Amino acid sequence: MKGIILAGGSGSRLYPLTKVASKQLQPVYDKPMIYYPLTVLIASGIREFCLISTPHDLPRFKQLLGDGQRWGLSIEYREQAKPEGIAQAFCIAESFIGKDSVALMLGDNIFFGGDAFPRACAAFRSGATLFAYHVNDPERYGVVEFGVDGKAISIEEKPTHPRSHYAIPGVYLYDNDVIAIARSLKPSPRGELEITDVNNEYLRRGTLNVVRLSRGTAWLDAGTSTRLHEASAYVHSIEKRQGIKLGCPEEAALHRGFLTVGQLEDLLTTMPACEYRDYLADVAMDARRHGQRGA
Repeated sequence: MKGIILAGGSGSRLYPLTKVASKQLQPVYDKPMIYYPLTVLIASGIREFCLISTPHDLPRFKQLLGDGQRWGLSIEYREQAKPEGIAQAFCIAESFIGKDSVALMLGDNIFFGGDAFPRACAAFRSGATLFAYHVNDPERYGVVEFGVDGKAISIEEKPTHPRSHYAIPGVYLYDNDVIAIARSLKPSPRGELEITDVNNEYLRRGTLNVVRLSRGTAWLDAGTSTRLHEASAYVHSIEKRQGIKLGCPEEAALHRGFLTVGQLEDLLTTMPACEYRDYLADVAMDARRHGQRGA
């Protein structure tokens, strides 16, 4: 399975911060926002990525992430000249996807806790897999309704009268049919190729699976100034209390076997003295102590 991270858009809800840098490059506590979705997908076993952003912001992402080799990954880049819908990502990245299945994650989504995504990626075979998260304000999101058998029976985008409190977070798993489905879509009244239309096509085909995220999973949408601050405070609280780091691609790559301990130690020599480096040094030392994937 390949991974797409969509990090486009104008970021108007974060103005004037986004006059300086893309929304997905804003700091969430001590790391750029883009580190968090990248880490989730690495932890799910994905190591081939395509990052999609605006022509203006792509050079900054390339400067930050490079080609991914230092993490044992492969990262390609594609331009989204205009924000014409999430589903447009599959048209833009068609040559990258090839004949594979694909996970799409929005660059401003932050998750913590549980193992739903690695399990779903490992179990994925065909169709589409979405996730559902209970929220108090479902009218702000795509909303999934479940039948008495627990299966999804409808999906609506930002409904005035939601049929449930289950929102669909910005992470989606699809088989290769998603390319043809996306190419067959017509723009919505707001001029976008809607991801909800893609999901409803899989629902119509009877090949849609929706996984309800447990209460042990936290989902943070850092799309506004208030929510960005709340996300930073949450990450700081978790890291301080538990002594771990959220959104750490190096650690996720080590645990997945994409990096050896020796390669991580070599990577540390390229970093300046900082708390992030100190944390990774402890990770490497602990891995050595437990005999995990030596050099």
